Amino acid sequence: MDLSIIIVNYKSAQHVINCLKSIYEASMTISFEIVVVDNFSGDDSEEKICSAFPQVIWIQSEYNAGFARGNNMGIDVAKGRNVLLLNADTIVQDNALEKTVKLFDQQPEMAACGVQLLNPDGSNQHSGAKFVLGGLNLLLPLPYLGNFVRKMAFGAGVKQPNVFEVEKDTIIDWAVGAFLMTKKSTIEKYGKLDEDFFMYAEEIEWCSRLRKHGPLILYKEPKVIHLGGGSSTDYYKTKDNDNSWNLWNKKSKQIILSQLLRVRKQWGLGWYMINLAAYIVEIPLFLFFLTIDKIINQKKAKYDWEQLVGFTKNMLSIVPYIIPVLLNKKQLYKIN
Repeated sequence: MDLSIIIVNYKSAQHVINCLKSIYEASMTISFEIVVVDNFSGDDSEEKICSAFPQVIWIQSEYNAGFARGNNMGIDVAKGRNVLLLNADTIVQDNALEKTVKLFDQQPEMAACGVQLLNPDGSNQHSGAKFVLGGLNLLLPLPYLGNFVRKMAFGAGVKQPNVFEVEKDTIIDWAVGAFLMTKKSTIEKYGKLDEDFFMYAEEIEWCSRLRKHGPLILYKEPKVIHLGGGSSTDYYKTKDNDNSWNLWNKKSKQIILSQLLRVRKQWGLGWYMINLAAYIVEIPLFLFFLTIDKIINQKKAKYDWEQLVGFTKNMLSIVPYIIPVLLNKKQLYKIN
């Protein structure tokens, strides 16, 4: 079989149905299977999806296992020589799956690949990136310290690591997990996704291992619409429906923890401590500069007190995990 497509569902039946419809409407000449892993949705997802597409392979998890464990369940049963992790909130355009498989087959030296991701309006979306030493780009979202780090990086001539517009087939270090294809043989050699991750950053850490087999590439021609948010928007009950993240909403505490976990696994203890220290230092910096901003600019201040409180609460929520991450303890790093 040419391709196994793995989709993880969590209360996103309509997203999955729309995604599957876009796949089956393509006139593909490759052989493929679709594995849908349900992360204990507790709703009528199975009935809706399997009645519309009885040919899919349905796997039911007994608990909300998260993205990494959910995809690994699909990988375990996958029969294709190529394996594609595909988000439920994607729409496949212009036979992108067959195009990607054919391009990937023509370049056996490549360990994994991604494609140009698009926003619903057709504009380009973050599709992949280069690694930054020590994961220091994790500091960029910090309201005040992040601005300092950004200016220092640009002053030192550091190039933008993220790829939004794939102008030509581009070698990268990691591809966004909304569409990430690799070979089953590569997985067997370098391992599945790390099951310590619940959600976010797991594909970055995985790509850091896959690239030991060979380069990763973003293809220009195949294009896939990524709606963004998907299952995470429902799980965290946020209104955010894109790939961006701040430091103060409910889901960002999981993102912060997962990113710190990723830095610990990929870059080691020292870089983990540097990134963690920066996030802790940001709390008093946030308070100090926000106070000055409020005094000077009043209602036109860039941030507000609610955001400071939200960030502080999020940092407090990761305190129980600081030592386990430091010790690289094996467990599911999930914040409820």
